[in-house]
Amino acid sequence: MPALPFPPSRTQPRGCDIFCAVIDNFGDIGVCWRLACGLADRGWSVRLWCDDASALAWMAPGGHGGVQVLAWGQPLDLSAANLAACPCSLLIEAFGCEPAPTFLAACVAAEQATGHRPVWLNLDYLSAEAYVERSHTLPSLVRSGPAAGWTRFFFYPGFTEGTGGLLREQNLALAQATFDRTAWLASQGLPTTDEKRITLFCYEPAALATLLQQLVKHGWHGKPVRLLVTAGRASRAVQAVLDTSSLDNKLTANGWLSISFLPLLTQHDFDRLLWASDLNFVRGEDSLVRALWAGQPMVWQIYPQDDDAHQAKLEAWMNRLGWPAALKALQVRWNSRTKPASDAASLLPDPAVWAGWQAAALAAREGLLGQADLVSQLIGFVEKKR
Repeated sequence: MPALPFPPSRTQPRGCDIFCAVIDNFGDIGVCWRLACGLADRGWSVRLWCDDASALAWMAPGGHGGVQVLAWGQPLDLSAANLAACPCSLLIEAFGCEPAPTFLAACVAAEQATGHRPVWLNLDYLSAEAYVERSHTLPSLVRSGPAAGWTRFFFYPGFTEGTGGLLREQNLALAQATFDRTAWLASQGLPTTDEKRITLFCYEPAALATLLQQLVKHGWHGKPVRLLVTAGRASRAVQAVLDTSSLDNKLTANGWLSISFLPLLTQHDFDRLLWASDLNFVRGEDSLVRALWAGQPMVWQIYPQDDDAHQAKLEAWMNRLGWPAALKALQVRWNSRTKPASDAASLLPDPAVWAGWQAAALAAREGLLGQADLVSQLIGFVEKKR
């Protein structure tokens, strides 16, 4: 491939290309969009290459002035990227998705023309397991393809100083400090009455029917509950329980539980949903981080694996954040692949431990806020390497 007409320069531009393959559940594109916006907010020109960016239509309908979303198709349309005007100085493959070979060939040609080689990172999955600190920023020699001989680095998000940290907006603390819960609930058409609010963002947990039964029977230990069910798999899972049980009739009979089925929310409004709730059931990677920043008690459903390998990841996370034993037990029950005996073990915290759970959630958030965020660490690493 002939060299592209890059102007000679001794100063490397701040252009970033992120490659994202959407596997399922929109977690990949959700993380990549927040990352792209975080870099753009710090002055980078970002191109986000995605094989299916359709979710951004509801996730981020306003887009971002510093982020260009491009189709990762076959063949790759390099002309849409205008690489000559803004060469790539940072290349991120999200979750080992392997950038397009034609793009790598263009980067090699650019190096021949300008002497500039992008810093190439493999942004990996979030985990609290010990291997993350050992593997963070390790180099890996590229042995084949257009960029053979180049080096890429593993970059791991994480919960400790020895990792890449977590995605966090620069204005997050201010946004939370000025958040008006009542006004936001009203803007979404949700009641602002005095009731406990629980966000439900889940897959299809075996314990879901038990949770709903307990809420219908007792509410929140004698207080009415509003269950805020997110669109998609969570809504379908709840509806399936209602369709195959007598719970639907009981909802209006005793008044302990009310259910609001939510529309698809933007990332902006999803964050505020978590801030407005008293307890958050979340799933996957992006929502886990957002629930931690919310500083509210939370239950995480980790993506289930057939060999139960997810249990070790769950245990490592609980230990890393120092959850008390009672809350660990609740997390394990929610993540179990076996349906619990009805009312045998509550899926809601006992009132006696609720204050401790709130304190633990706030302590976890404060501890993580004391660490450098992922975008800041990523930029620092790039500056050091180039």
